Amino acid sequence: MYSKEKPKTGLARCLEIASARKPLVVLSGVFSAISGIASFVPYLSIYGVIREIVKIYPELESIDKAEVSKYAVYALLGILINILTYFLSIVMSHLAAFGTIYDLRTAFAKHLSKIPLGFHITLGSGKLRKIMEDNIDSIEGFIAHQFPDFVASVTAPVCMVIILLAVDWRFGLVALLGIILAFVAEFIGYGSKSMKENLGKYQDALENMNNASVEFVRCMPVIKVFGRERSSFSRLKAAIGEYTEWVLKFSLGWQNCMPAFTTIINNIYLLLVPAGLIFYSFSSDERSFLMNYLFYLIFVPAIAGVMNKIMYISESFMEINEGVARMDEVLNIEAMPDTEQKGLDGALDLEFDNVSFKYDGAVNKALDSVSFKVDPGSYVAIVGRSGSGKSTIASLISRFWDVTEGSVKIGGKDIREIGLAELSSKVSFVYQEVFLFKMSIADNISLGHPGATREDIVKAAKAARCHEFIEQLPQGYDTVVGENGIHLSGGERQRISIARAILSDAPIIILDEATAYSDPENEYLIKQSFAALTDKKTVVMIAHRLGSVTDADEILVMDSGRLVERGTHDDLLRSDGRYKEMWSSYTNAMNWKIGGTNV
Repeated sequence: MYSKEKPKTGLARCLEIASARKPLVVLSGVFSAISGIASFVPYLSIYGVIREIVKIYPELESIDKAEVSKYAVYALLGILINILTYFLSIVMSHLAAFGTIYDLRTAFAKHLSKIPLGFHITLGSGKLRKIMEDNIDSIEGFIAHQFPDFVASVTAPVCMVIILLAVDWRFGLVALLGIILAFVAEFIGYGSKSMKENLGKYQDALENMNNASVEFVRCMPVIKVFGRERSSFSRLKAAIGEYTEWVLKFSLGWQNCMPAFTTIINNIYLLLVPAGLIFYSFSSDERSFLMNYLFYLIFVPAIAGVMNKIMYISESFMEINEGVARMDEVLNIEAMPDTEQKGLDGALDLEFDNVSFKYDGAVNKALDSVSFKVDPGSYVAIVGRSGSGKSTIASLISRFWDVTEGSVKIGGKDIREIGLAELSSKVSFVYQEVFLFKMSIADNISLGHPGATREDIVKAAKAARCHEFIEQLPQGYDTVVGENGIHLSGGERQRISIARAILSDAPIIILDEATAYSDPENEYLIKQSFAALTDKKTVVMIAHRLGSVTDADEILVMDSGRLVERGTHDDLLRSDGRYKEMWSSYTNAMNWKIGGTNV
């Protein structure tokens, strides 16, 4: 399911992402380079002033004021150019970043809509949220801030080395020795294999914690009902503990190299002091020596600023490499193949032709050589223990995934040859767990039929037995779900989802038994709405309670990914097979007693 082509990483990938705004990126780099060069002009100007002072010392009253003033102007111009060009660089990089992040988020969202729907379940909403927000935001931050700093961190050291060696190569080599030692300390921290592994583990732990947090919050009503706050918190607590472990390992990885780097880079002058004493003993021109020595003592603090920026950029590179890799992990998921072909008309049968399916990374097949046919207008139920493959069948009909072997056909046509838009218009899925968008009730109902009139929406709502409670809402059908404290019960949400399916008027209905967790009143209303939903439609129900499928035209019994039995309820009971065993367990559970009293 993944493309073979490996994407670029780090800076190269960021520049590739921002290629649509290349002129802005290039201008940002040019201005940043000029800013980095201009930052050294004040130091050179100071060197010029020192030279003028040393030249006439101790007769300071004879100093050439015009020459000193000229250096002062140079210093001021250097500062102004540094500030102005850095400002322009940041403006250009931000313009490029804002446009790029808009394009990237849009492209990422479009890609998510094209990949197999099953991946949304596999990846988890916490991971996708982190990539969509944190990782993509880090790319925006890198282009807007770190890229100009990166250009400056490349330009400034080159200029710095040239200046260090040009004034006095001996002092220049001593300063470079300090820089090399600082680089070694930095590499030990940033470049080590263990630090890279720790960063990866830290990112994994962060994603797991996000997923666990989202799941814990979403399941809070169920957790509260069953009083399982303490035990249900264990997974989230474990995820937080794992995150804490790896963030500490990652952070403590700097405990030696960071102080070493900071100490060396901020105290290079300590190397210059003994070197100055040694060089002075061999100097024949005291004035020239003193002039150069003073310059290096003044210039050395600039080295710390340049090197600190390089260290900051190095850390950013580690983070952006990891962030881009995780984003590309999703972008490299191949889009579900689509076609513009149409032609599904009339009564449509549904057929599984020797279908096998295995999830990515799984050892065993979820479905193994499953074949059956559902005639138009018939009602088929799929039953089986947890993990038997019944939900996988429903997912394959809706093309959440593509089959590994065999084919799923509608109207005699392989669904891979049917356009996804047309397939969604022919197959409607009603889940147990209903998601309503934060928009009006009318918009939620017409989600699958955007052109529906208000009359069509009301008609569907009446058929789904939800018109009455909608009318009692503050703004009726225009009431926004979740706004101003407007929240619907599970049964009400379920009936709105059924109204949505009724309005879409798909000829094939997949039901993930929607009444499994409903109270008696809502179950009665939902079953009434099913009558309108399934009228003259082909219905496939994923059954969790056997009592709800006894009137099915055919029952398919799944076990370990295989279709082991099929027939009507009465036929399967007479066959004395797996279904009868399940039915006995079901009826025994229904007749369960406490202290001799029927529940």
